[in-house]
Amino acid sequence: MKQALHAKLSLYVVATVWAGAMPAQAQVNGGGIYACTDASGRRITADRPIASCVDREQRVLGNTGVELRRVGPTLTDQERSALEAKRRQDQAEQQRLREERSRDRAMLARFPNQGVHDAARAEAISQVNDVIGVAQQRQVDLKERRRKLNTELEFYQNDPKKAPANLRRQLDDNTDSQAEQQRFIKQQEEEKQRISQRFDAELQQLRKLWADQTPTAPRAP
Repeated sequence: MKQALHAKLSLYVVATVWAGAMPAQAQVNGGGIYACTDASGRRITADRPIASCVDREQRVLGNTGVELRRVGPTLTDQERSALEAKRRQDQAEQQRLREERSRDRAMLARFPNQGVHDAARAEAISQVNDVIGVAQQRQVDLKERRRKLNTELEFYQNDPKKAPANLRRQLDDNTDSQAEQQRFIKQQEEEKQRISQRFDAELQQLRKLWADQTPTAPRAP
């Protein structure tokens, strides 16, 4: 009777020691004990990543039960592609923000106040007005030339078909040149509008930047 009881106790001790050694051995082999709760609510531990928990986070425990780290869910190819696309999108957004901040700094350096910005606007508009002035003077010259050509045409009863080829060619060239100058003047007027719109947009942005630079006055005690 005593021998049978002794044998049972011996087996129990051996089993207990072996069971206690399993986590330590698993930690040596797999770098820790993996633990998770699967989709069915079962709590599972193993010495390697748990297949039934690839879709969820797994905890990696040391031999004392202390959490060493966590392993994220294993991603499918589609999920990895989506994650990579999101990473590229985030990088592009960060780059955009860096470039935006760089442009803001450059704009502030160029236009430290509205007076400087207004002067730049006036200068840009003035340059276009100078170009328009030259084109308008050219238009005046062309009209004067046309008046003289029309005087010559009177000798032929104002009928270009009766006029010499050289006169007809000059009349055609004058008509084309006047039309070209008119188109050019219209383009320059449109350019003035674009310049004004650009400076308006800049001023709106600059007002925000200037406001951010203005120190807040301390409150009275």
